[in-house]
Amino acid sequence: MLWPFNHFRKPRMPSRGTIEVIYGMIVTQAREPLFYRDLAVPDTVNGRFDLLLLHLWMVLRRMRPMQGGADLSQALFDRFCDDMDANLREMGVGDLTVPKRMQAFGEAFYGRSAAYDLALTAGREPLAQALCKNILNGEHLDEARQLAVYAEAAIAALERLDEAAVLGGSWKFPSPAPAGAEP
Repeated sequence: MLWPFNHFRKPRMPSRGTIEVIYGMIVTQAREPLFYRDLAVPDTVNGRFDLLLLHLWMVLRRMRPMQGGADLSQALFDRFCDDMDANLREMGVGDLTVPKRMQAFGEAFYGRSAAYDLALTAGREPLAQALCKNILNGEHLDEARQLAVYAEAAIAALERLDEAAVLGGSWKFPSPAPAGAEP
């Protein structure tokens, strides 16, 4: 008789290729010029970082409830950390400073994730306020509202995906262009 659960078997880890594909999609979307041109996201290291965090948060939200979602989420977060570490070193940050900066990145991610989770449950305006504060430096509330509409659309699109599509990286983020606008 086969038992449905084997408590001694290690959980299946997501493949490195899966993580690379999904992380690549996040990075590509965070670099979409419309965010910087039309939604007032500062085209700076910090602006790009904050937009990357937003997209990572949205994808991790979708992965958490999946079977093996904790492992997949952790692998994706680890890939993000590896990327941030490599970027710091490429920018010439010294070996002694990298761990402090990485800790700051982790704190930024968890702080923003908590703020976005709380805001999302409270509605679009609180989400816009959180995005305005964290991504738009407390300015451009109208653009933050558009960014909140985009985030809600992206979250809804991710939630509609089945697990196979998420794992296969066979999906795309919606366009950040406001409805009816030319991309």
